[in-house]
Amino acid sequence: MRILLAVSVAHDSGHALVEAIRATLPGVRLLTDTIDRESYRHDETAYMEAGLPLAVALPTTTGEVAALVRLAAEHRVAIVPRGAGSGLSGGAAGIEGALTIALTAMDRILEIDHANLCVVTQPGILNAALKAAVAAEGLFYAPDPASQDICSIGGNLGTNAGGLCCVKYGQTRDSVLSLEVVLADGSVIRTGGKNIKDVAGYSLTHLFVGSQGTLGIITEATLRLRPAPPPRSTLLAFFASLDAAGDAVARIIASGLVPVTLELMDRETIRAVDDWHQLGLDRDAAAMLMIESDAPGTGAAAELDAAEAACTAAGTTSTIRSADATEADWLRQARRLALRALERQGTVRMEDVGVPRARVPELLVAIDRIAAAHGVRVATFGHAGDGNLHPNFIFDRDDPDAAAKTHATRDEIFRAALDMGGTVTGEHGIGAARREWLPIQRGEDAVRVMRAIKSALDPMGILNPGRVV
Repeated sequence: MRILLAVSVAHDSGHALVEAIRATLPGVRLLTDTIDRESYRHDETAYMEAGLPLAVALPTTTGEVAALVRLAAEHRVAIVPRGAGSGLSGGAAGIEGALTIALTAMDRILEIDHANLCVVTQPGILNAALKAAVAAEGLFYAPDPASQDICSIGGNLGTNAGGLCCVKYGQTRDSVLSLEVVLADGSVIRTGGKNIKDVAGYSLTHLFVGSQGTLGIITEATLRLRPAPPPRSTLLAFFASLDAAGDAVARIIASGLVPVTLELMDRETIRAVDDWHQLGLDRDAAAMLMIESDAPGTGAAAELDAAEAACTAAGTTSTIRSADATEADWLRQARRLALRALERQGTVRMEDVGVPRARVPELLVAIDRIAAAHGVRVATFGHAGDGNLHPNFIFDRDDPDAAAKTHATRDEIFRAALDMGGTVTGEHGIGAARREWLPIQRGEDAVRVMRAIKSALDPMGILNPGRVV
Protein backbone atom coordinates (compact mmCIF):
# COMPACT_ATOMS: atom_id res chain seq x y z
CA MET A 1 0.00 0.00 0.00
CA ARG A 2 1.25 3.48 -0.86
CA ILE A 3 -0.09 6.35 1.20
CA LEU A 4 0.54 9.97 0.28
CA LEU A 5 0.49 12.40 3.18
CA ALA A 6 0.06 16.05 2.31
CA VAL A 7 -1.44 19.30 3.53
CA SER A 8 -1.81 22.47 1.57
CA VAL A 9 0.61 25.03 2.95
CA ALA A 10 1.14 28.25 1.02
CA HIS A 11 4.74 28.79 0.00
CA ASP A 12 4.69 32.33 1.33
CA SER A 13 3.42 31.17 4.74
CA GLY A 14 6.14 28.55 4.95
CA HIS A 15 8.88 30.97 3.99
CA ALA A 16 7.57 33.51 6.48
CA LEU A 17 7.54 30.91 9.25
CA VAL A 18 11.15 29.93 8.61
CA GLU A 19 12.22 33.56 8.73
CA ALA A 20 10.19 34.12 11.91
CA ILE A 21 11.85 31.15 13.62
CA ARG A 22 15.28 32.40 12.68
CA ALA A 23 14.48 35.87 13.99
CA THR A 24 12.68 34.83 17.17
CA LEU A 25 14.64 31.71 18.11
CA PRO A 26 18.18 32.15 16.79
CA GLY A 27 19.49 29.53 19.22
CA VAL A 28 17.26 26.75 17.87
CA ARG A 29 18.87 24.50 15.29
CA LEU A 30 16.78 24.73 12.11
CA LEU A 31 17.37 22.41 9.15
CA THR A 32 16.28 23.78 5.78
CA ASP A 33 18.62 22.14 3.26
CA THR A 34 16.85 19.51 1.17
CA ILE A 35 19.26 16.71 2.06
CA ASP A 36 18.72 17.34 5.79
CA ARG A 37 14.95 17.48 5.44
CA GLU A 38 14.93 14.25 3.42
CA SER A 39 16.25 12.34 6.44
CA TYR A 40 13.08 13.35 8.31
CA ARG A 41 10.66 12.37 5.55
CA HIS A 42 10.05 8.77 6.65
CA ASP A 43 9.71 6.74 9.80
CA GLU A 44 10.23 2.94 9.72
CA THR A 45 6.93 2.16 7.99
CA ALA A 46 7.55 0.32 4.73
CA TYR A 47 5.58 1.13 1.56
CA MET A 48 4.51 4.58 2.67
CA GLU A 49 5.06 7.67 0.56
CA ALA A 50 5.48 10.71 2.81
CA GLY A 51 5.93 14.44 2.30
CA LEU A 52 9.06 16.58 2.56
CA PRO A 53 9.08 18.82 5.66
CA LEU A 54 9.25 22.56 5.13
CA ALA A 55 11.96 22.64 7.80
CA VAL A 56 13.07 20.63 10.82
CA ALA A 57 13.48 22.35 14.18
CA LEU A 58 15.45 20.72 17.01
CA PRO A 59 14.55 22.53 20.25
CA THR A 60 16.21 21.82 23.60
CA THR A 61 13.67 23.31 26.03
CA THR A 62 9.94 23.39 26.60
CA GLY A 63 9.99 27.16 26.08
CA GLU A 64 11.47 26.71 22.63
CA VAL A 65 8.84 24.12 21.70
CA ALA A 66 6.08 26.45 22.89
CA ALA A 67 7.51 29.32 20.85
CA LEU A 68 7.76 27.15 17.74
CA VAL A 69 4.13 26.07 18.12
CA ARG A 70 2.95 29.66 18.57
CA LEU A 71 4.83 30.73 15.45
CA ALA A 72 3.46 27.81 13.42
CA ALA A 73 -0.07 28.63 14.59
CA GLU A 74 0.41 32.29 13.68
CA HIS A 75 1.48 31.33 10.15
CA ARG A 76 -1.09 28.51 9.82
CA VAL A 77 1.60 25.89 9.15
CA ALA A 78 1.09 22.28 10.22
CA ILE A 79 3.41 20.61 12.74
CA VAL A 80 4.74 17.05 12.87
CA PRO A 81 6.13 16.15 16.32
CA ARG A 82 8.86 13.52 15.97
CA GLY A 83 10.99 11.42 18.25
CA ALA A 84 13.60 8.96 17.03
CA GLY A 85 11.63 8.10 13.89
CA SER A 86 11.43 4.39 14.67
CA GLY A 87 7.63 4.22 14.51
CA LEU A 88 5.77 1.70 12.36
CA SER A 89 2.50 3.50 11.62
CA GLY A 90 3.58 6.61 9.72
CA GLY A 91 2.77 8.82 12.69
CA ALA A 92 6.06 10.75 12.51
CA ALA A 93 6.53 10.70 8.74
CA GLY A 94 6.87 14.04 7.00
CA ILE A 95 3.97 16.12 5.72
CA GLU A 96 4.61 18.21 2.65
CA GLY A 97 5.21 21.81 3.66
CA ALA A 98 4.82 21.18 7.40
CA LEU A 99 7.26 21.99 10.18
CA THR A 100 8.75 18.90 11.78
CA ILE A 101 9.66 19.46 15.43
CA ALA A 102 12.20 16.77 16.32
CA LEU A 103 12.61 16.29 20.05
CA THR A 104 15.81 14.25 19.92
CA ALA A 105 17.90 17.07 21.39
CA MET A 106 15.66 17.13 24.48
CA ASP A 107 17.32 14.04 25.92
CA ARG A 108 18.16 14.94 29.52
CA ILE A 109 17.08 13.11 32.67
CA LEU A 110 16.02 15.90 35.01
CA GLU A 111 15.60 13.92 38.24
CA ILE A 112 15.73 10.39 39.60
CA ASP A 113 13.60 10.41 42.74
CA HIS A 114 14.38 7.38 44.92
CA ALA A 115 11.94 8.29 47.67
CA ASN A 116 8.98 8.46 45.29
CA LEU A 117 10.20 5.81 42.84
CA CYS A 118 9.96 7.97 39.74
CA VAL A 119 12.11 9.65 37.10
CA VAL A 120 11.52 13.03 35.44
CA THR A 121 12.83 13.11 31.90
CA GLN A 122 12.74 14.94 28.63
CA PRO A 123 11.20 12.97 25.74
CA GLY A 124 14.23 12.64 23.44
CA ILE A 125 16.15 10.16 25.55
CA LEU A 126 16.27 6.62 24.17
CA ASN A 127 14.40 3.95 26.10
CA ALA A 128 17.55 1.88 26.66
CA ALA A 129 19.51 4.90 27.89
CA LEU A 130 16.82 5.74 30.43
CA LYS A 131 16.67 2.13 31.60
CA ALA A 132 20.45 2.03 32.01
CA ALA A 133 20.53 5.30 33.95
CA VAL A 134 17.92 4.22 36.48
CA ALA A 135 19.40 0.70 36.69
CA ALA A 136 22.67 2.29 37.83
CA GLU A 137 20.64 3.62 40.77
CA GLY A 138 19.19 0.19 41.58
CA LEU A 139 15.85 1.01 39.95
CA PHE A 140 13.83 -0.37 37.04
CA TYR A 141 11.79 1.26 34.27
CA ALA A 142 9.48 -1.47 33.02
CA PRO A 143 8.36 -0.58 29.44
CA ASP A 144 10.59 -2.70 27.23
CA PRO A 145 10.04 -2.38 23.45
CA ALA A 146 12.14 -4.72 21.34
CA SER A 147 13.46 -1.56 19.66
CA GLN A 148 14.58 -0.09 22.99
CA ASP A 149 18.04 0.76 21.65
CA ILE A 150 16.66 3.07 18.95
CA CYS A 151 13.24 4.28 20.16
CA SER A 152 12.74 7.39 22.29
CA ILE A 153 10.65 7.83 25.39
CA GLY A 154 8.64 10.52 23.61
CA GLY A 155 7.82 8.13 20.80
CA ASN A 156 6.90 5.45 23.34
CA LEU A 157 4.52 7.92 25.00
CA GLY A 158 3.08 9.02 21.67
CA THR A 159 2.12 5.49 20.65
CA ASN A 160 1.59 3.99 24.12
CA ALA A 161 4.29 1.50 23.16
CA GLY A 162 4.22 -2.04 24.41
CA GLY A 163 7.12 -4.45 24.45
CA LEU A 164 8.37 -7.70 25.87
CA CYS A 165 7.30 -7.06 29.48
CA CYS A 166 3.68 -6.04 28.94
CA VAL A 167 2.25 -9.32 30.15
CA LYS A 168 3.45 -8.51 33.68
CA TYR A 169 4.09 -4.75 33.79
CA GLY A 170 1.65 -3.32 31.25
CA GLN A 171 2.13 -0.83 28.42
CA THR A 172 3.81 2.57 28.60
CA ARG A 173 0.70 4.28 30.02
CA ASP A 174 0.91 2.08 33.10
CA SER A 175 4.23 3.71 34.02
CA VAL A 176 3.25 7.36 33.45
CA LEU A 177 2.46 9.61 36.43
CA SER A 178 2.52 13.03 34.79
CA LEU A 179 3.24 14.86 31.55
CA GLU A 180 4.21 18.37 30.56
CA VAL A 181 2.48 19.15 27.26
CA VAL A 182 2.63 22.06 24.84
CA LEU A 183 -0.84 22.63 23.39
CA ALA A 184 -1.71 23.82 19.90
CA ASP A 185 -1.82 27.49 20.98
CA GLY A 186 1.62 27.28 22.60
CA SER A 187 0.36 27.13 26.17
CA VAL A 188 1.93 24.59 28.52
CA ILE A 189 0.09 22.34 30.96
CA ARG A 190 1.00 19.62 33.47
CA THR A 191 -1.33 16.68 33.76
CA GLY A 192 -0.34 15.33 37.19
CA GLY A 193 2.56 14.99 39.58
CA LYS A 194 4.41 12.32 41.54
CA ASN A 195 1.30 11.00 43.26
CA ILE A 196 0.39 7.37 42.80
CA LYS A 197 -3.29 8.23 43.39
CA ASP A 198 -4.72 11.40 41.85
CA VAL A 199 -8.26 11.61 40.48
CA ALA A 200 -8.62 15.39 40.24
CA GLY A 201 -10.57 16.05 37.05
CA TYR A 202 -10.34 14.20 33.78
CA SER A 203 -7.43 11.81 33.22
CA LEU A 204 -5.53 14.07 30.85
CA THR A 205 -2.34 12.05 31.21
CA HIS A 206 -3.96 9.03 29.61
CA LEU A 207 -5.56 11.20 26.95
CA PHE A 208 -2.19 12.39 25.66
CA VAL A 209 -0.45 9.00 25.94
CA GLY A 210 -1.09 7.25 22.64
CA SER A 211 -2.37 10.36 20.82
CA GLN A 212 0.65 10.44 18.47
CA GLY A 213 1.19 14.18 18.69
CA THR A 214 -2.31 15.07 17.47
CA LEU A 215 -3.43 16.72 20.74
CA GLY A 216 -0.21 18.24 22.07
CA ILE A 217 3.56 17.86 22.17
CA ILE A 218 4.98 16.08 25.22
CA THR A 219 8.07 17.89 26.49
CA GLU A 220 8.57 16.23 29.87
CA ALA A 221 7.38 13.06 31.59
CA THR A 222 7.32 11.80 35.15
CA LEU A 223 7.56 8.03 34.92
CA ARG A 224 7.04 5.35 37.51
CA LEU A 225 10.01 3.24 38.60
CA ARG A 226 10.29 0.03 40.58
CA PRO A 227 13.07 -1.44 42.68
CA ALA A 228 15.29 -3.45 40.36
CA PRO A 229 14.03 -7.04 40.14
CA PRO A 230 16.42 -10.01 40.19
CA PRO A 231 18.08 -11.02 36.91
CA ARG A 232 15.69 -12.89 34.67
CA SER A 233 15.67 -16.61 34.11
CA THR A 234 14.79 -17.66 30.58
CA LEU A 235 13.17 -20.71 29.02
CA LEU A 236 12.96 -21.42 25.28
CA ALA A 237 10.39 -24.01 24.20
CA PHE A 238 10.17 -25.33 20.62
CA PHE A 239 7.08 -26.78 18.96
CA ALA A 240 6.32 -28.81 15.84
CA SER A 241 3.26 -26.70 14.97
CA LEU A 242 1.89 -23.20 15.50
CA ASP A 243 -1.23 -24.80 16.99
CA ALA A 244 0.87 -26.47 19.69
CA ALA A 245 2.65 -23.20 20.53
CA GLY A 246 -0.66 -21.38 20.72
CA ASP A 247 -2.04 -24.12 22.96
CA ALA A 248 0.98 -23.70 25.26
CA VAL A 249 0.30 -19.96 25.53
CA ALA A 250 -3.32 -20.66 26.42
CA ARG A 251 -2.29 -23.23 29.04
CA ILE A 252 0.26 -20.88 30.63
CA ILE A 253 -2.29 -18.08 30.91
CA ALA A 254 -5.05 -20.39 32.15
CA SER A 255 -2.75 -21.76 34.86
CA GLY A 256 -2.53 -18.32 36.46
CA LEU A 257 1.15 -17.78 35.68
CA VAL A 258 2.27 -14.20 35.02
CA PRO A 259 5.75 -14.46 33.49
CA VAL A 260 7.58 -11.23 32.82
CA THR A 261 7.90 -12.24 29.17
CA LEU A 262 5.94 -14.64 26.98
CA GLU A 263 7.06 -14.18 23.36
CA LEU A 264 6.56 -16.20 20.19
CA MET A 265 8.61 -16.66 17.01
CA ASP A 266 7.56 -18.77 14.02
CA ARG A 267 9.82 -20.90 11.80
CA GLU A 268 10.65 -18.11 9.33
CA THR A 269 11.77 -15.89 12.19
CA ILE A 270 13.71 -18.63 13.98
CA ARG A 271 15.69 -19.38 10.84
CA ALA A 272 16.34 -15.72 10.03
CA VAL A 273 17.72 -15.06 13.50
CA ASP A 274 19.80 -18.24 13.50
CA ASP A 275 21.18 -17.52 10.02
CA TRP A 276 22.41 -14.16 11.22
CA HIS A 277 23.78 -14.99 14.67
CA GLN A 278 24.21 -18.78 14.77
CA LEU A 279 22.49 -19.11 18.14
CA GLY A 280 21.90 -22.83 17.84
CA LEU A 281 18.11 -22.58 17.70
CA ASP A 282 15.95 -25.51 16.55
CA ARG A 283 15.62 -24.59 12.87
CA ASP A 284 13.08 -27.35 12.19
CA ALA A 285 10.64 -26.13 14.82
CA ALA A 286 7.44 -24.47 13.61
CA ALA A 287 7.46 -22.10 16.56
CA MET A 288 9.41 -21.06 19.63
CA LEU A 289 8.19 -19.53 22.87
CA MET A 290 10.48 -17.44 25.06
CA ILE A 291 9.29 -17.42 28.66
CA GLU A 292 11.02 -15.39 31.35
CA SER A 293 10.65 -14.91 35.08
CA ASP A 294 12.05 -12.19 37.31
CA ALA A 295 10.52 -13.62 40.48
CA PRO A 296 12.79 -13.44 43.55
CA GLY A 297 14.57 -16.35 45.19
CA THR A 298 13.36 -19.76 44.16
CA GLY A 299 10.23 -18.25 42.63
CA ALA A 300 11.78 -17.95 39.18
CA ALA A 301 12.66 -21.63 38.99
CA ALA A 302 9.19 -22.59 40.20
CA GLU A 303 7.54 -20.29 37.65
CA LEU A 304 9.57 -21.70 34.78
CA ASP A 305 8.95 -25.27 36.01
CA ALA A 306 5.20 -24.60 35.77
CA ALA A 307 5.57 -22.98 32.36
CA GLU A 308 7.63 -25.90 31.10
CA ALA A 309 4.97 -28.31 32.33
CA ALA A 310 2.35 -26.37 30.35
CA CYS A 311 4.57 -26.51 27.26
CA THR A 312 5.09 -30.25 27.71
CA ALA A 313 1.35 -30.77 27.95
CA ALA A 314 0.94 -28.82 24.70
CA GLY A 315 3.54 -30.98 22.94
CA THR A 316 6.86 -29.17 23.07
CA THR A 317 9.62 -30.95 21.17
CA SER A 318 12.51 -29.51 23.21
CA THR A 319 13.35 -26.83 25.75
CA ILE A 320 16.41 -24.81 26.72
CA ARG A 321 16.75 -23.10 30.08
CA SER A 322 19.34 -20.46 30.95
CA ALA A 323 21.99 -21.48 33.45
CA ASP A 324 22.70 -17.92 34.61
CA ALA A 325 21.94 -14.26 33.87
CA THR A 326 24.52 -14.07 31.07
CA GLU A 327 23.01 -17.03 29.25
CA ALA A 328 19.52 -15.58 29.81
CA ASP A 329 20.63 -12.38 28.08
CA TRP A 330 22.05 -14.44 25.22
CA LEU A 331 18.82 -16.38 24.78
CA ARG A 332 16.78 -13.15 24.92
CA GLN A 333 18.63 -11.85 21.88
CA ALA A 334 16.82 -14.43 19.78
CA ARG A 335 13.65 -12.39 20.17
CA ARG A 336 15.13 -8.89 20.19
CA LEU A 337 16.93 -9.51 16.90
CA ALA A 338 13.84 -10.77 15.09
CA LEU A 339 12.91 -7.76 12.95
CA ARG A 340 16.47 -6.82 12.02
CA ALA A 341 17.17 -10.43 11.05
CA LEU A 342 14.16 -10.47 8.72
CA GLU A 343 15.15 -7.13 7.18
CA ARG A 344 18.37 -8.72 5.95
CA GLN A 345 16.22 -10.85 3.62
CA GLY A 346 14.29 -8.11 1.84
CA THR A 347 11.85 -5.29 2.46
CA VAL A 348 9.71 -6.02 5.51
CA ARG A 349 6.34 -4.52 6.40
CA MET A 350 5.63 -5.26 10.06
CA GLU A 351 1.99 -5.30 11.10
CA ASP A 352 0.52 -5.19 14.57
CA VAL A 353 -2.67 -7.03 15.48
CA GLY A 354 -4.05 -8.25 18.76
CA VAL A 355 -6.75 -10.59 20.01
CA PRO A 356 -7.96 -11.77 23.41
CA ARG A 357 -5.18 -14.01 24.67
CA ALA A 358 -7.19 -17.22 24.49
CA ARG A 359 -7.60 -16.69 20.73
CA VAL A 360 -3.90 -16.48 19.90
CA PRO A 361 -3.93 -20.00 18.35
CA GLU A 362 -6.75 -18.95 15.99
CA LEU A 363 -4.95 -15.76 15.01
CA LEU A 364 -1.74 -17.65 14.20
CA VAL A 365 -3.63 -20.04 11.93
CA ALA A 366 -5.49 -17.17 10.25
CA ILE A 367 -2.29 -15.23 9.52
CA ASP A 368 -0.71 -18.25 7.82
CA ARG A 369 -3.87 -19.04 5.85
CA ILE A 370 -4.36 -15.46 4.59
CA ALA A 371 -0.70 -14.98 3.64
CA ALA A 372 -0.68 -18.26 1.73
CA ALA A 373 -3.84 -17.28 -0.15
CA HIS A 374 -2.15 -14.09 -1.36
CA GLY A 375 1.20 -15.72 -2.11
CA VAL A 376 2.94 -13.57 0.49
CA ARG A 377 5.86 -14.76 2.56
CA VAL A 378 5.07 -14.01 6.20
CA ALA A 379 7.10 -14.32 9.39
CA THR A 380 5.22 -13.90 12.66
CA PHE A 381 6.58 -13.04 16.06
CA GLY A 382 5.26 -11.05 18.97
CA HIS A 383 3.91 -10.77 22.44
CA ALA A 384 1.85 -13.92 22.71
CA GLY A 385 1.31 -13.44 26.43
CA ASP A 386 -0.91 -10.41 25.83
CA GLY A 387 -2.36 -11.50 22.49
CA ASN A 388 -0.33 -9.02 20.39
CA LEU A 389 1.31 -10.54 17.28
CA HIS A 390 3.40 -9.02 14.50
CA PRO A 391 2.96 -10.62 11.07
CA ASN A 392 5.84 -9.43 8.88
CA PHE A 393 5.41 -9.45 5.11
CA ILE A 394 8.74 -10.06 3.33
CA PHE A 395 9.32 -9.08 -0.28
CA ASP A 396 12.22 -8.86 -2.69
CA ARG A 397 13.45 -5.26 -2.59
CA ASP A 398 12.41 -4.65 -6.22
CA ASP A 399 9.06 -6.49 -6.15
CA PRO A 400 6.61 -4.24 -8.08
CA ASP A 401 3.57 -5.97 -6.54
CA ALA A 402 4.71 -5.70 -2.92
CA ALA A 403 2.63 -2.64 -1.99
CA ALA A 404 -0.61 -4.02 -3.45
CA LYS A 405 -0.10 -7.45 -1.89
CA THR A 406 0.71 -5.83 1.45
CA HIS A 407 -2.54 -3.89 1.37
CA ALA A 408 -4.71 -6.87 0.49
CA THR A 409 -3.08 -9.28 2.93
CA ARG A 410 -3.02 -6.78 5.77
CA ASP A 411 -6.70 -5.92 5.35
CA GLU A 412 -7.75 -9.56 5.56
CA ILE A 413 -5.64 -10.10 8.68
CA PHE A 414 -7.13 -6.96 10.24
CA ARG A 415 -10.63 -8.23 9.51
CA ALA A 416 -9.79 -11.64 10.98
CA ALA A 417 -8.46 -10.03 14.16
CA LEU A 418 -11.57 -7.86 14.52
CA ASP A 419 -13.81 -10.88 13.98
CA MET A 420 -12.04 -12.47 16.96
CA GLY A 421 -12.78 -9.45 19.13
CA GLY A 422 -9.31 -8.03 18.57
CA THR A 423 -7.62 -4.85 17.39
CA VAL A 424 -5.79 -3.55 14.32
CA THR A 425 -3.00 -2.17 16.53
CA GLY A 426 -1.79 -3.39 19.88
CA GLU A 427 1.14 -1.01 20.32
CA HIS A 428 2.28 0.70 17.12
CA GLY A 429 -0.59 3.19 16.91
CA ILE A 430 -3.06 4.16 14.21
CA GLY A 431 -0.86 6.90 12.75
CA ALA A 432 -1.54 7.27 9.03
CA ALA A 433 -1.12 3.63 7.98
CA ARG A 434 -4.21 2.33 9.80
CA ARG A 435 -6.40 5.42 9.91
CA GLU A 436 -9.20 4.05 7.72
CA TRP A 437 -9.54 1.10 10.11
CA LEU A 438 -10.21 3.16 13.23
CA PRO A 439 -13.95 3.72 12.52
CA ILE A 440 -14.27 0.10 11.43
CA GLN A 441 -12.94 -1.05 14.80
CA ARG A 442 -14.28 1.64 17.13
CA GLY A 443 -17.42 2.71 15.28
CA GLU A 444 -18.32 6.09 13.83
CA ASP A 445 -19.78 7.41 17.09
CA ALA A 446 -16.57 6.71 19.01
CA VAL A 447 -14.50 8.37 16.29
CA ARG A 448 -16.86 11.36 16.37
CA VAL A 449 -15.99 11.77 20.06
CA MET A 450 -12.29 11.55 19.23
CA ARG A 451 -12.69 14.21 16.54
CA ALA A 452 -14.48 16.46 19.03
CA ILE A 453 -11.57 16.14 21.45
CA LYS A 454 -9.13 16.87 18.65
CA SER A 455 -11.12 19.92 17.60
CA ALA A 456 -11.33 21.24 21.16
CA LEU A 457 -7.59 20.99 21.76
CA ASP A 458 -6.43 21.83 18.23
CA PRO A 459 -9.13 23.96 16.58
CA MET A 460 -6.94 24.92 13.62
CA GLY A 461 -5.93 21.29 13.06
CA ILE A 462 -2.21 22.02 12.88
CA LEU A 463 -0.94 19.21 15.12
CA ASN A 464 -0.01 16.16 13.03
CA PRO A 465 -3.00 16.51 10.67
CA GLY A 466 -4.20 13.39 8.91
CA ARG A 467 -3.01 11.06 11.65
CA VAL A 468 -5.22 8.92 13.91
CA VAL A 469 -8.54 10.68 13.05
